[in-house]
Amino acid sequence: MTAALKAQEVDTATLPIIDVGGLSSANADDRAAVGRALRASCLDKGFFYCTGHGIAQGLIDAAFAEVRTFFAQPVEAKMRVEKSASRCNRGYEVLGGQTLEAGAPPDRKEGYYIGLELDESDPRVMAGRFNRGPNLWPEGQVGFRPTMKAYFAALQDLGERLMQGIALSLDLPMDHFRPFCKDPLATLRLLHYPPQRPDAADGEKGAGAHTDFGGLTILLQDDVGGLQVFDNERQVWIHANPVPGAFVVNLGDMIARWTNDMYRSTLHRVVNASGRERYSIPFFYVGNPDYEVRCIETCLKPGEAPKYPPITVEEHLQSMYKKTYAT
Repeated sequence: MTAALKAQEVDTATLPIIDVGGLSSANADDRAAVGRALRASCLDKGFFYCTGHGIAQGLIDAAFAEVRTFFAQPVEAKMRVEKSASRCNRGYEVLGGQTLEAGAPPDRKEGYYIGLELDESDPRVMAGRFNRGPNLWPEGQVGFRPTMKAYFAALQDLGERLMQGIALSLDLPMDHFRPFCKDPLATLRLLHYPPQRPDAADGEKGAGAHTDFGGLTILLQDDVGGLQVFDNERQVWIHANPVPGAFVVNLGDMIARWTNDMYRSTLHRVVNASGRERYSIPFFYVGNPDYEVRCIETCLKPGEAPKYPPITVEEHLQSMYKKTYAT
């Protein structure tokens, strides 16, 4: 592996471990303590390990089992649910189907997109709203659909709770982001990363260096490792190694925009140098498509002007998709 793809091994304390269970407490001090911990993390790298999330280990194990089973199929079987058959960006994405880092080779991963299940008669689908519609489901894998729907629902609930924590971290009422969380866009992605090739092209990675588009990303990763986060202060890449029972959560570009870059949306990438197959399941909590993201006034320093004009969630997401899928 080239030196440019290496990262420093650091103690996991570099990315804080935050028990978010206090957000569900009836005690205001417990909720406020989580808010303070989130604030420190968001002002630093915008990345943290999330424990106390309440997602059952049995559901996590079932989700990983379905992911491994799906990607172990022959390409011909996976192509039956290839996402070009979907009007709303759902289904299988071929190896190299996305390029997250401008100027780099295509990402060395294959994926599967799942969103909120809406049938063709839903008004949002009939109106042609962005990323709204039915999912594509693989045939012959009977546990896939119920498992992914259950996991999606559990992560959607966690995303809303975490947004309550973000509100507290900004000294806002806990329900400040409730309109943002109403009828949210969210995407569950299933990812498979083959091992890094010895003869890889210059700059080829599992996932190129990028920041995430939306509000929050809640990442479930297996025990292989490979996620690297850029430390702006030291100008080095660091490993975000798996922590048993924890998700990795990071802020997306919308929250950075919302806070006038007071909170961080940090570069990260995947380099699978393990020699093993790597699987991960990121959940992108994006928010209500009609919600207008404008700078939160309390995030402005005295005399500071907003850096970004107001934009709806849907407009922001569409512009990001155009960037990463440009041909």
